[in-house]
Amino acid sequence: MNKDSKILVAGATGLVGSAIVRELLRRGYRNIIGTYRGKKPERMYEDFKKYLKEGCLKFIKINLTDQLATEKLFKETKPEYIFLAAAKVGGIWANNIYRADFIYQNLQIQNNVIHLSHKYNVKKLLFLGSTCIYPRDCPQPMKEEYLLTDILEYTNEPYAIAKIAGLKMCESYNLQYGTNFISVMPTNLYGYWDNFDLETSHVIPALMRKIHLAKCLEENNWEEIRRDLDARPIKGVSGKSSKEEITGMLETYGIEKKKGSVRVEIWGTGKPKREFLWVDDLADACVFLMERIDFEDIINLIYPDLPSNPYCNLLDLVKKGKEIRNTHLNIGTGEEISIKELASLIGKVVGFKGELFFNPEKPDGTPRKVTDVSRIHKLGWKHKVSLEEGLEKLYRWFTGS
Repeated sequence: MNKDSKILVAGATGLVGSAIVRELLRRGYRNIIGTYRGKKPERMYEDFKKYLKEGCLKFIKINLTDQLATEKLFKETKPEYIFLAAAKVGGIWANNIYRADFIYQNLQIQNNVIHLSHKYNVKKLLFLGSTCIYPRDCPQPMKEEYLLTDILEYTNEPYAIAKIAGLKMCESYNLQYGTNFISVMPTNLYGYWDNFDLETSHVIPALMRKIHLAKCLEENNWEEIRRDLDARPIKGVSGKSSKEEITGMLETYGIEKKKGSVRVEIWGTGKPKREFLWVDDLADACVFLMERIDFEDIINLIYPDLPSNPYCNLLDLVKKGKEIRNTHLNIGTGEEISIKELASLIGKVVGFKGELFFNPEKPDGTPRKVTDVSRIHKLGWKHKVSLEEGLEKLYRWFTGS
């Protein structure tokens, strides 16, 4: 990519998309178009105010499930490089209940953007998936070749199938048409613009907010509790609600004060282990791949015994019976931490002095989930931000301090 190349970031106001926009701007790219679907992200507009004013960044509101609207976007903007971060996402409850929405909307977005990238001769596309594509009982650490070797986790099966379809679509277009589409599967992410809604958030933002509110209760800091609830009301309870209503709501979420001490309830035993990646590290990996790595490089890494310069001959190899599959890349740290250790670390970052109570009567989930990142390491990328450093950055952003 050149610094003035026309770059489209689909889903530019989400956790991942906004991080990619930040990284592109940090590296000096000055012709970026970001798409979003929902409400105009006023606070994010404020963060990017300088670049919007200079004209090197523009946001466009569009529903990428709409094929005609998406094709109009391609005709009018003529993107050269695309980061496909747009997706319908949610927690376990939403994935399990809104199964049709998750599979339909994600398939529509992917089908439209990937196919039109081929049709309009986009130079390179990077598709973002998720490590939920791997089997429910996948061997650990999870290697790329473990894809489709067993059944998926039921609760997010529709979303996972959509993401598998997306990576296979990229792979198939590369094989048939010689396109340069790369698929990446990030591990659990956290970072700026994360979702802190206690109903739908993932583990790090959920624990951070709960422990933050517990600390405020511990310090009798009702001003901060009310500020937090005004910014993100919980089940109709805002900063304008009575102390009794707020206290009752906090107890519902396992935050309670008794005899001067505060306790936070956390589901499960705390023993399961997970891997977490700072979202700006993911953005760094995505831009690194877009700048330096082509699909040919990935093929040469996975299949070193193929004839020299195999890329233009891949379809011929497939016709002769050569199976070329699982050309996606895991992106993560390859490091894991137990939920109990994670909660303690967040407690340290927040400054909470109370009790973290792990309720063994609640479900634990999968005992272990960590990615094998040897493939992307061999291509020359490694994460930079430690978990503690990332949590400190996120907490400062969350509290505005």
